[in-house]
This record gives sequence, C-alpha cells and structure tokens, in this order.
Amino acid sequence: MSSVSELACYTLIHNPAETEAPNEQQLKHDLEHGDARVKANALKKLIQLVLNGERLPGLLMTIIRFVLPSSDHQIKKLLLIFWEIWPKTSPDGKLLHEMILVCDAYRKDLQHPNEFIRGSTLRFLCKLKESELLEPLMPSIRGCLDHRHAYVRRNAVMAIYTIYRNFEALIPDAPELIHNYLEGELDASCKRNAFMMLIHADRECYANPSERARFIRCIYNLLNSSSPSVRYEAAGTLVTLSSTQAAVKAASQAYIELIVRESDNNVKLIVLDRLTALKGTPAHEKVLQELVMDILRVLGSPDLEVRKKTLSLVLELVNSRNVDEVVLVLKKEVASTSTGGTATEGGDRAGYRQALVKTLHTTSIKFPAVASTVVPLLLEFLSDSDESTAEGVLVFVREAVQTYPQLKTHVVAKLLEVFSQIKFLNIHRATLWILGEYCTSVEDISRVLTVVRATLGEIPLVDSELRKAANSDESDSGSSDPSESVRTLVTAHGTYATQSAFTAAPVSNKEKIPPLRSYLLDGDFFIASSLASTLTKLCVRYLALMTDQQSKNAFCAESMLIIASILHLGKSGIPKKAISQDDVERLSVCLRVLCERCEVVGGVFGEKSRQVLADMISLNQQSTASSSKSEPSAVSVQADELIHFVVLAGQRDEVKENVYDASLLSATGPIGGKEGKSNQLSKVVQLTGFSDPVYAEAYVNVNQYDIVLDVLVVNQTGDTLQGLQLELATLGDLKLVEKPMPCTVGPHDFVNIKASIKVSSTENGIIFGNIVYDIVGSTADRNCVVLNNIHIDIMDYIQPESCTDAEFRKMWAEFEWENKIAVATNIGDLEAYLEHILQSTNMNCLTPKQALSGECGFLAANLYARSIFGEDALANVSVEKPPGSNQSVTGHIRIRAKTQGMALSLGDKINLSQKTTGN
Repeated sequence: MSSVSELACYTLIHNPAETEAPNEQQLKHDLEHGDARVKANALKKLIQLVLNGERLPGLLMTIIRFVLPSSDHQIKKLLLIFWEIWPKTSPDGKLLHEMILVCDAYRKDLQHPNEFIRGSTLRFLCKLKESELLEPLMPSIRGCLDHRHAYVRRNAVMAIYTIYRNFEALIPDAPELIHNYLEGELDASCKRNAFMMLIHADRECYANPSERARFIRCIYNLLNSSSPSVRYEAAGTLVTLSSTQAAVKAASQAYIELIVRESDNNVKLIVLDRLTALKGTPAHEKVLQELVMDILRVLGSPDLEVRKKTLSLVLELVNSRNVDEVVLVLKKEVASTSTGGTATEGGDRAGYRQALVKTLHTTSIKFPAVASTVVPLLLEFLSDSDESTAEGVLVFVREAVQTYPQLKTHVVAKLLEVFSQIKFLNIHRATLWILGEYCTSVEDISRVLTVVRATLGEIPLVDSELRKAANSDESDSGSSDPSESVRTLVTAHGTYATQSAFTAAPVSNKEKIPPLRSYLLDGDFFIASSLASTLTKLCVRYLALMTDQQSKNAFCAESMLIIASILHLGKSGIPKKAISQDDVERLSVCLRVLCERCEVVGGVFGEKSRQVLADMISLNQQSTASSSKSEPSAVSVQADELIHFVVLAGQRDEVKENVYDASLLSATGPIGGKEGKSNQLSKVVQLTGFSDPVYAEAYVNVNQYDIVLDVLVVNQTGDTLQGLQLELATLGDLKLVEKPMPCTVGPHDFVNIKASIKVSSTENGIIFGNIVYDIVGSTADRNCVVLNNIHIDIMDYIQPESCTDAEFRKMWAEFEWENKIAVATNIGDLEAYLEHILQSTNMNCLTPKQALSGECGFLAANLYARSIFGEDALANVSVEKPPGSNQSVTGHIRIRAKTQGMALSLGDKINLSQKTTGN
C-alpha cells in the first residue's frame, strides 16, 4: 500500500487540431475579458502550452487577477491542473512572491461550503512540494477532518499523510491526530485512508511484540466478516502474525469456507494455492491433516481443475488416522460418477473419475490396509466406456494382486465376471495377462478357458466365418419386396387426396460378434499373441496340477485348437488386415511349447513374467520415494548460537532490526535469492546506442500473464523534446494493452515510460518499435530513433511437470504438431547432453535414472513440461555415441505439442542451446 501514494499522477488533456497555435496576447485578452466559457478554453490552451515546455511568465498575474477569483467549478478544476504544472520558484530556487496570493485563494477554497471544491483542493495539496505554500494552510486542513461530508474527510486524511511524510515539521502530531479522528469516524473509505496513513507513519507498534495479541483478536473477528475479500485477507494476516495451531486452524477453516461458498473458479484455485502453501510448514501440515474431511467438501465443485487440485492436496495430507474416512468419501465420489450425483456430464465426468481412481491407487499403495476395500469397487469400472478410466483401474488391479496375494481370489473371480463386458482391446489384452499369471487353481484355469471360448465364438474360426457368409447371401436373395399402401384423405378445403406409402421389408439384425472375435476380424492380431501366451501359461500350470492324463491332453488339445484356428484365420484373407510375421512366430512358439511340453520353456512362461512385474513395481516405488524426499535445507542458525528474546531486552540493549519486519520476512521468505540483483540486471535490455540523441533501455518484468516494460528514456541533447512518443509493436501472441502517452523531456532530463503487454500463449515473441519526438523551436521534420528488438523467452512460461507413461503415450498420440531436431553439439557424453537439454528447456525427465544408467552406445528419454497457460509439451530424446570413441553425440529430438507455436518455440530454444555448448 505504500506504493499507492508514491505513484505519479498523470493528467490527460485532449488537444484538438487547430488552424494556428494560440499566441500570448490572444490568451491574455481571453483571460481578462472573456466569459466563463472563453476563460476555460483559454486556460486549456495555456495548460497545453506549459506542458509542451513553453514559458509564459507574463500571464501569471493575469491568471491571479482575472481567473483565480472565479467561482465557476470548471475553471476551478482547470486551475488545480494549472497550478500543479506551473513553476512556483524562481531560477535561484526561491518561492515566487505571486504564490502568496495563490495560497490565500486556496485557503478560502478550503473553507468553501461546497464539498467538491474542498475535496478537490485537498487532493491538489497532496501534490505540492513547497513547504512555504503549505504552512499557512495547515489550520484549514485540520478543520476539514470535521467536515460533514466523507469526500472532504478522506481527502483531508490523505493530505495530512502526504504533508507529514514530506514535511513532518509542519504537522508533527499527525499520527495522534489521525488516531483520535479514527475513534469517531464511521465511513469505511475514510477509515481505510486513516489506517493506510498509520501503517506507514506510526511504526512503533511493529517493534512491540506485545501488541500482537490485540491485533490478533481483531483479526479473529474479521474472519466472520460478510465480505469474502475481508475474510481472505484476514486469514492470510492471521497466519503471518501467529503460528499457533488455533490461528492456523481458524485461517484454514476460513479458506475452506471461501472455496466452498464462492462460485468463481479462479477464486477457488487461488485459495487452494494458499492452503497448499500452508502445508509447506510441518506444524501447519498437522493442523491441515485434522481438517482433511472439510477440505473434501470442495469436491462438490463442478470444475474439474478445482477437483484435481483438491485431490492432490488431500493425497498429501492423508495419514493413518484419517485414511479410512478419506477412502470412504472417495469411494462415494467414484460411485456418484457412474450414477450421476454431483459429477458433471461428458468429459469432465470421465476426467474426474480418472483423478479419483488415481488418488485411490496412490492411497492404497501408501496404506495397504485399505486396498482390500478399494479393489472390489474399482473392478466395477473395468467395463467403463472411458478407456483411460478402465486402463487406470487395470494398472491398479495388476499392482494390487501382485502386492497383496490375499486379494487374488476375489480379483480373478471379478475379472472373469466382467471379461465379456470389457469394451476396449487394450483392456482385454491386459486382463488376459493378469488371468494367465494369477489363475493358479484348476477351477479358475478351467473357467478362463470357458470364458475365452465364449468371447471367441464358434471355432474353427475360418469355417464358421465361411458358413456365416454363405447363410448371409441366401438370406439376402430371399428377402421380400417392399409393399405399397394407399389411403384416401380429406383436406382442410373439403377436397379429396390420395396418400401412398412404400414400406420396405424388415432386415434382420446381424448376430452380435463376440469381442475377441471382432478384434481378430479387424486385423488386430497382437491380442492373439497375448491370448496364446495366456493359454500356454495356463496349460503349463494345469499340467502340473492335474494327475489325470486324459484331462491334461484334452485341455492342451483345446488350447492348441484355439491357437491354430487363430493362425489359420490370419492367413486366410478374411480379416481386414493380415497377421504380421511377428505374431505368426509368437503363435507358432506357443504351439510348439504345448506340443513338446518342455519343462525348461514351460518354466519361462510360468515364472519369469511375474518376476519382471515385481521388479517394475519395486523400481516405481523406489523412484517415487526418492522424488518425494526433499533436499536438505541449508543451516541458517547454528545449534550453539545465542537466542535473543526481544521481550526480555533492556533499554540498553540495541535492537538491530525491526521485529515485525523480521518476523514477516521469516514468514514469507526473502524476495529473490543471492543472485536477485544480478537476475534483475540481466533483464535490462539496451534499446538505443550511447551516441544517439535519445538513449533508452528497458527493464523487462515478466509476470504470469503479462509483460511490463519499464523504459528509461534519457534526453542527451541540450534541447527540449516535446511530444516524445514510445511506439511499440509486437510479433507473436503478444498484444499491446495500452499505447504509451506522449511526454515532454527537458534538456539532459530523463523520463520513465511503462507499457503493458498481454501474453496469450507460450510462444517466442518479439517486441520492436521506435521513439519519435519534436524539438522545441525547430521546423525540421519529426525525429525518429529505431529501437533494438526485445526477444521474449519461452522459458519464462514453462514449468517442469510429471505424468505417467500411459498419459505420456496418450498425449503423444493426440498431439498433431511435431518438430524434429537433429542433434548438432560438441558434447561427448550422453548423460551430460541430456542434462544440458533439461536445463535449457526447463523440462522434466520422465525416464527413471536406473534406465539411463550403464555404459551403452545409445540413450532414449521422455521429457515433459507444461506452460502456465495449461499447454503440454512432450519431447523424446534419442541419441547415440559409439562406446570408447571421441565423437560427439548424434541423434534426434522429437517435440510434440498441441499448438504449433509451442513446438516451434521449444525447437528454437534447443537449437540455440546447442550452438552455445562447449566441451
């Protein structure tokens, strides 16, 4: 709030096009003899001339004699602007004698019965920098604090604040005066201005920790305010002033209520970020864990992003004490997504269900005791119409059945029950793998074979398809002809009309094709390889369990018949696509294993796959645990360092810093790091040369969704530059929000010009332009200085993120824009090159470190990042280098994104980083 009163105030005056510039004599005549309208127009022209650098000292007494006594409100308003810009001192720095008359006029305005004139005059006094002018006005300014109108009182407070800040000697008792004024003030805007003054003028209470208790009690009361913004600010202030559990709990509850009651999704996300920030402190995290059930109320919001962020926060807060209650709520939410409930329609419902399944999956891994209650519910969604949800459930079930053997019986029974209802090929294939690995009893193995036969249909497949084709031809040739019916109708006019209708013979619906059979007829024979492997595993296990030779032979024969029938179908030409050679070899190997019944090969089918899954699960858990471990923080206070208690400090003890500021700094953290100043200097861009008549440089401040340019313009000439205009243009998804206003710069003077540019997407952008100006008294054409281009870096908007392998593959298949970049670098180490790319692009490596370790001649890794606008960026690094050679790394980097600009910008960044690499 301190910067509010320090900001410059600009006055905009429209100058219409005129045939000739006004001269001093004409202005003097209009000001002396004109009516109110003529005087106002003349005063506007005079203000424009002064702003353009003209000096007209002869008109000062004319203004004082003929314009200043006017009672016209428009003229009084223009006079405030005029006295703001008119020089009030002589060249030697002394106050002009004529200003005494002006001071007396404004003393009268401060006592004027009209509240507008009083208030506007008080606002004008905030801009005066001459103490000689302000001193005679102090009694009148004090008297305005008791005015009946709030407009006058709040401007009087701001005038007192400004005068106290600039000239404390004029009103040394300002804090006490405003404090006493606050006790009787009822208007909210007046109170706000008074509080703002006391915050910056009276800082004694900040250094007195005992005063905090009084403030905290007030803030507790503000938590019950009817204004959402007041409750939000009160909660943040309460946590800043106190770190007790009661304070944190009260602030957290206020945040939760705001999220639940507010309808704006942006507000919900902002407050959720504040809750997530509270979790960063261990003491605060314990309080939030007690409120996790209240946080789950936010799931009632229909916005998917709000729900996902809430689930992420809950997942971090769940512990052994509240896990049962959390799981119960999540199970109810999962059930509601299938029956309607609070879930939204369409894609949001599917996305919400995926987020719930992922949360339950992670919770079950962290707390194995709840897995037995979660798995049965999630198995119901294997037949879900959304493939991503079903895939997430299956991954969870596969991990659960491997980790918790006691769930195997229930999982296998449920998979056999829903197998025929599954709607997607990938889910069927993974389900077959689970059944082949974990069906260990004779009854389960027999049921799997029965289910496979039912979902394949009649076999041999080729003969049954040929019979169906023949029957279909006969039914088509014997179909009946369409029949005609004729009706006679009476129209509204009483005439007769004939209506004819042709009715086609009904066509019998085709027999529904079983799911596995439909996949094979479409040419998807990869599932045939999975089916053959499953049958082979089951046969190996069945042979070890059974003692009856006839049953063994019958089971193996039926399995071989299914595999041979699929192999025959693939080569028959009936499917839309022929079987691949890899699938032929896989099916042939399975047939040979069943035929020869080799124990060594049978052991590979029966044991190795499950061991590979166990190793993969263990590796994922290790990588998750290592990523969740936070890096050790630097030691800020030594163990044997003395503790200074300010409350116990005596009068002779020296207080080296403001206690309030120190505590606030410890709560919010320092602004910037050790290299904060150097980082700021790195954002300064030189726009012109040192020998140009106008020197300009810009500080580029990149915020989340906009860019603020603070341009310093220095007049290096001895002339006054008027109408100096900063003209900017953009290239890319950048938009200039507001055109900078022209200004006048004196000889060897400088001015700061700010421009705001809106950013709408993650794309490299360029800001270019020039500075144009006129020289006072010169008849030459308008001067122009071309500016250097400002390049906006895409890295300011990209943040590293994580996703699962399934999500990565899904996005890789969906994104249509790809940018393939050839590796051209002098780096000779594969891992060093990958690390260089990660630092240059600000992306996260999804490939585990264990997969990248080892000495080999190639490296492949997946990278992922997301922009602040929600745009995803994927990259695949495939590089190689012959082992033991001194050659540089070669290969390609493929970038995929949803937008063309994202893919091209990341590619440009990688190409630029490769040019700047060293050995």
